[in-house]
Amino acid sequence: MADVSDDDGSVADQIDNSEETSPDELNAVARKDASVDPSPSLAMHPALQNYDIICTICLYVHHRSLPALASTSRIFERPALDVLWRNLQSVEPLVKCLPSDLFGIELGRMVLLKPLDARIWGILCKYTSRVHSITQSDRLAVIEPLGSLMLSCPSTPASLFPNLRRLKWHIDGTHCAAEFLRMAFVPTLLSLDMQISSASSIFLSVLSSLGTLCPDLQIMIILLPSATNDLLRKTSPFVAQSISQLHRLRRLIVWDLGNQGNEHLMQLPALRTLMLDLTSSAWERRSLLQLPGFRDLDTLILFIDNLEHASDFLSSLQVIESKNIGIRFTAAYPSTRSSTTLSQFFAVLGETCDHNNLTSFSLLESAKVSTNLDIFKPLYTCHNLTRLLVEHSWNISMADEELCQLVRGWPKLQVLNISRFVAINETTIPTFHGLISLLGLCPALTSLTLVINTTELDGIDLKTPGGGICNNHLEKLVLTNSPMESPLNVALILSGLFPNLLKVDLGCWDSAPKNLLPPKQSATQLEQWQAVNLFLLGFNVVRERCTETGQKL
Repeated sequence: MADVSDDDGSVADQIDNSEETSPDELNAVARKDASVDPSPSLAMHPALQNYDIICTICLYVHHRSLPALASTSRIFERPALDVLWRNLQSVEPLVKCLPSDLFGIELGRMVLLKPLDARIWGILCKYTSRVHSITQSDRLAVIEPLGSLMLSCPSTPASLFPNLRRLKWHIDGTHCAAEFLRMAFVPTLLSLDMQISSASSIFLSVLSSLGTLCPDLQIMIILLPSATNDLLRKTSPFVAQSISQLHRLRRLIVWDLGNQGNEHLMQLPALRTLMLDLTSSAWERRSLLQLPGFRDLDTLILFIDNLEHASDFLSSLQVIESKNIGIRFTAAYPSTRSSTTLSQFFAVLGETCDHNNLTSFSLLESAKVSTNLDIFKPLYTCHNLTRLLVEHSWNISMADEELCQLVRGWPKLQVLNISRFVAINETTIPTFHGLISLLGLCPALTSLTLVINTTELDGIDLKTPGGGICNNHLEKLVLTNSPMESPLNVALILSGLFPNLLKVDLGCWDSAPKNLLPPKQSATQLEQWQAVNLFLLGFNVVRERCTETGQKL
């Protein structure tokens, strides 16, 4: 957000602190002003007699111009100030709107020199009541005096930000931060995004009251990046207590809170999306006591870097009835320091998840992972699976038969994203024969990402490549670094298998791994796929013309 003050002083100096006018009264004022002098040169445009139109105009005014617009007329004051203060990208404007002589420097720190009188409190509340969202991602010197200012507020905490909906706080959990947040934790708050690297005891005390102060909170993100195990253990009970009272919470991102804290999560009636960071090792091995598990979730995402710790967590749950399960690996292969293998981890996952309820499964990693299709065996009986996404650089070897075996139990599959880029010389990949069999086994596919060998065309009829098998529903096809010799033959086969496909999606080439595809090789392959798309475009034009004339191809 641009600075709410200009070169002539603070907003408080420019805007009169008179009582605000209601929209109906503003419409009446506008109509009255328009009738005072009906001459064409001075009469107000009819559009400016409508308060809704004035509000829309203010939305398109640059933020630095809004204070001047607000001081122009009573008609513009309210909507201009609403836009100016609605979304704060920093708490600094709250200090800048106040007289500068309120603050001074002592021992190198900004401090409050004198209390605010009723008039200044009125001005501050006039602006804070308009705030709907606050973002604070940089530590500023104004945090400390602002905290002191909050403590001196003569009204109740909830009255300072009565309309606050969203709060993003990405700085340390200091004493001063706690003083400010005590005023920002209001009943209207719906979304809280908090990432802190430290937490004072007073900050934790305020945080533990979140459930009582913000009973309608629906979205909560709270993380401790790079925190020590001691800090995680110290903070978890306070966070768990506050979360246990958030009965309307629908989306939560948090770290592993331990058995007691996680049990609180399982009891939240409205929780539908949970993203759980298991990368920390703050907790010892789980006890043999089985927790109930997650029975009402739509989506569960687990961030892991240690397979043993992650498997231990899953083993402590009776069941995961989530429709969507995602695993995010934060390390290249998270088993280097433990005896648990990737296959063992997926075996535990398969025992815990509800096979009848699971409809979507995704894997994402930060670096290359090499494995085989055996890790997916625990999911073979999930017959209602509609989405399987193995994103980024999973290097999975599979021949035609193995690809068919993978999808045979998933007849409802709509999205298959597997092996986006692979090392061709090191990996077995399917051919067009495997792709044709895949279409027969999964007729509902609408999106497919797969690396195939398009150079092996033995037994493929270019006129009817599928032998009667085709897919008319596919909307997205990604074949990445699939080896190719003839763009024309590839286009003919793809056009026969996917009659309504307009093009192969080439957006993925922007993120092609340089260590896997040298720039020159990547450019050559991209040109080949661009040539395929030109042929597909030509085929579609011919098909449309034949349809218009009633001819057959």
